[in-house]
Amino acid sequence: MTKSLQAIRGMHDILPAQVALWQHVEDTVREVLTSYGYAEIRTPLVEVTALFHRAIGAVTDIVEKEMYSFDDRNGDSLSLRPEGTASCVRAALEHGLLIQPQRLWYRGAMFRYERPQRGRYRQFHQIGVETFGLAGAEIDLELMLLTARLWRRLGLTDLRLELNSLGDAEERAAYRAQLVTYLSAHADQLDADSQRRLTTNPLRVLDSKHPATQEIVAGAPTLLAHLGAETRSHFEQICAGLDAAGVSYQLNPRLVRGLDYYNRTVFEWVTDALGAQGTVCAGGRYDGLVAQLGGKSVPAIGFAMGLERLVEVLAAAGQMPDSAVDVYLVAVGAAAQQAAPVVAERLRDAVPGLRMLTNCGGGNFKNQFKKADKSGAQFALVLGETELAENRFGLKSLRLDSEQQSFTFEELTAFLTAHLTV
Repeated sequence: MTKSLQAIRGMHDILPAQVALWQHVEDTVREVLTSYGYAEIRTPLVEVTALFHRAIGAVTDIVEKEMYSFDDRNGDSLSLRPEGTASCVRAALEHGLLIQPQRLWYRGAMFRYERPQRGRYRQFHQIGVETFGLAGAEIDLELMLLTARLWRRLGLTDLRLELNSLGDAEERAAYRAQLVTYLSAHADQLDADSQRRLTTNPLRVLDSKHPATQEIVAGAPTLLAHLGAETRSHFEQICAGLDAAGVSYQLNPRLVRGLDYYNRTVFEWVTDALGAQGTVCAGGRYDGLVAQLGGKSVPAIGFAMGLERLVEVLAAAGQMPDSAVDVYLVAVGAAAQQAAPVVAERLRDAVPGLRMLTNCGGGNFKNQFKKADKSGAQFALVLGETELAENRFGLKSLRLDSEQQSFTFEELTAFLTAHLTV
């Protein structure tokens, strides 16, 4: 027997019943970002592997373990993008966008070879925001207020904001030395990944989920205690702005983010609804990345949110948009079936946004009404010999116990415009 074809492990289909919620999230995000003056940018799925080595860091888990990389026919090493920031910076440099400040956003699929689990997939989807040329704390604050507004628009109330500062390069280097000294004294108590990171990326040990390592980390020195006057002032301005705007937050001295290019502000929006994979949105400053990729030094900050996780949180909260059609057109008899497509087009012209299914494949009156009810439509629009002869249309509510009504075309369009959310 031929083996049935299935999706690749960790890469999943998004079925029609789920797409309505995805579209709702994407549309809401686009509306909010547009209202703040952000412009969309679209970059390729595939980039040269060197881009991610230079941007993310050669000793990160992403580059060492998780990238989908391959040689093309010219022998060039290419990779499916594991995140969006590096591609956005590359595009901004290539096309000369950084001669002035930029507020950009993007959406699309990312790829990482990880062990699939709830909220984490090998192909996943992100919406990301990147800003360039803005050094003050105001833009850091704007991104947090923007995301807080997005959660309100989506009806989410159980997300919390966690905030930290990684300092500048000198402050972080001094802190790193102290952290390594502290962790080395407890190296035999750390988990295997943390022992490896101790010599390659020690700040990532702070983010370990291993219980024994977390106990050791609890006693480690904090980066916030090592900030200089300028970096501390920047961070305090953000906190003051959040207080003034009424956005609650928690300081998390163990929040470091997983990529090498971050500095100063880092933040995450997290939930307890998804278990261990509770981060829905995360970001921070990366003022050195543009220069690292060959451009001039340009301040930058951004964030990314995982759509799979965000959709799951919304579904758990019961935030499911109505995906049902408004009207199901029942056409009985050969003449009515021939006229139905034209009637449907006239209605779509007259009532913009009307969601309507027309019956296809024939069937008697009772059979078509069963299909209409199963479609989830609010109304059945009836077109038969009588309606054709009188140039009128029958309209029957499928959700209320009421009599069928008869309308002229003009009366019908007025009724649908007044009674449907379109």
